[in-house]
Amino acid sequence: MVKNAFISVISQEENRGSVEFQVVIFTNKIRRLTSHLEFHRKDFLSQRGLRKILGKRQRLLSYLSKKDKVRYTELISQLDIRELTTR
Repeated sequence: MVKNAFISVISQEENRGSVEFQVVIFTNKIRRLTSHLEFHRKDFLSQRGLRKILGKRQRLLSYLSKKDKVRYTELISQLDIRELTTR
């Protein structure tokens, strides 16, 4: 799960449009939808929404890795998510 201290630091920061804040919000939504889909396997609309949110988070992480590699590595380590893989 996401560390509470990290969420409080991000939420106290008034810049809610920052890439880090958006990635944290998308990660929380992804985890919530994943737990929902464990119980409701045939909820195809939620599956589609999950795929859309995953794509948005992936694009934001890709942008952050190109702009500032240090912030990117710090963010993925704190959120405990995998690093981006390119095709």
